[in-house]
Formats: sequence, C-alpha cells, structure tokens
Amino acid sequence: MEQTISHPFKQTDLNGESLFLITGPCVIESEQLCLTVAEKLAQLSQKHQVTIIFKASYDKANRTSLSSFRGPGREEGLRILQKVKEQTGLPLLTDIHIPDEADPVAQVVDIIQIPAFLCRQTDLLAKAGATGKYVNIKKGQFMAPEDMRFAIEKAGSKCLLTERGTFFGYNRLVVDFGAIHTMKQLGVPVIFDATHSVQSPGGGDGCTSGNKNLIIPLAFAALCQGINGLFFEAHPEPDKALCDKDNSISLSDFKKNLLRFIEIFEKIRGWE
Repeated sequence: MEQTISHPFKQTDLNGESLFLITGPCVIESEQLCLTVAEKLAQLSQKHQVTIIFKASYDKANRTSLSSFRGPGREEGLRILQKVKEQTGLPLLTDIHIPDEADPVAQVVDIIQIPAFLCRQTDLLAKAGATGKYVNIKKGQFMAPEDMRFAIEKAGSKCLLTERGTFFGYNRLVVDFGAIHTMKQLGVPVIFDATHSVQSPGGGDGCTSGNKNLIIPLAFAALCQGINGLFFEAHPEPDKALCDKDNSISLSDFKKNLLRFIEIFEKIRGWE
C-alpha cells in the first residue's frame, strides 16, 4: 500500500473554523480492515482538504455480553494504529478505560477518548489530561449537559465534548439538541456522534441494536446546531461488523454525504 498523506492535523482544525470528522470502525477487527478503511478516509481527507481523524478501539470493555467481541488488546491494537498513522498520515483517536492506559496510548494517538460510561471517573480524566493530548469526553447517557463542565475541570483545557444521546427508558436513546447548545457554552469544541446516538442499548439478544437509517438525518440536524465535528463509526460492510453493526455507517454512505456535511457546516457558520 502506498503512503497517503492526508490533510495535516493541527490545533486550528478543532477551533470551529472548519468541520472535522472522527471516523472508523467501532473496534479493531484486523490490521487489514483498519488499513483499508483508513486509506479510503485519507484519500477523502486529501481530496476535500478536510480533517478526518481515524478512530478504532483496541478493547471494548463495556460490552453488553461476556461473549461480545472486544478487540485485539492494547499492545496489538496500538501496533496496528501506529501502522495506520505511518501508512496514511491520519491523526488517531482511541479510547481508554483505566488510568494506566493513558501514557502508552498517548505515545501513539493524537486524541484520547473517554467512554460515556466513564465520563465521571476522576482519576481516568485527570490522567488522560496529564498526557498533554486532546481528550474527547463522551457525555454520559445519564449526564446533564451543563454538568460536563466538571469533566472538563478534571481533564484540563484541551478537551472535546461529544453528544451521543440520552437515556429514555430502557433500551432507548433520544437526542436532545438543546444539549449541544448548552455544551457549546462551556468553551470547548462539541462533536455529535451520529452513530451511537441511534443505538438501542442492550436492545438485541445480548448486544446493542440500533436504527442506522437515522444516522444521516441526525447528522444533518446536528450540523444545524453549530457543532464543530461529527463522529461516525464506519465500516466497509456494516452488516458484517463485529461490533455495533446496527449503528454503523457504510463507507460508501460516508463518502456520498461528506460534501453535504461540509456544505451545511459552512452555510451555518456563515450565518453566525
């Protein structure tokens, strides 16, 4: 595979001047899958001069069932992510679950992600922030948006906040677009996770299900709220994905809608 150098990652990409996207498979299924997805994303990034951050998890520690696929683990996962960076030039994001993971992960990735269920874990947030990397904190499904200011205090100033839906009874999430406006007042970039927001947590037989038909409409709606970035779990064949197949977008749909995302973002920003 020839190296593709994508649009370079820099701090100004996150300041609201242009749209950025966080995209990739839910979990590292294999080196080949990650390289295939990342290569296509790098080509789109280069073609449209838009920042695309590659995301994939080396360990999905909060699965519904013990039998759910979790990934290759930290050592192998970071090796694969490093190879993605070397081959494509894409900036990287992955998540951590315990404080001890922060330092080794920071040696490879550009953004450390805190999963939604862990967004109140003080030691985890503080350790992630201490690495000096950007920290993307996913708003817990159980959290009031204004209370995310406390998570920012724990992790430091280089934070991003991600809206990913709010609990609405059992096995159901809803999107409160007012939460985006509230979190924007906290002074950090706000991202909308269009794929996790359509989940039905635990709604499958020992797994999470979802309605992928809502991904694109909700992404359009979030752009109209003035978000800074969009988050998508993307897979070449979502129905064959080993994790979150019911709420992943296909790479072809991502490619088809990318220019629309950029156009809506620029139109809304022009109105501000």
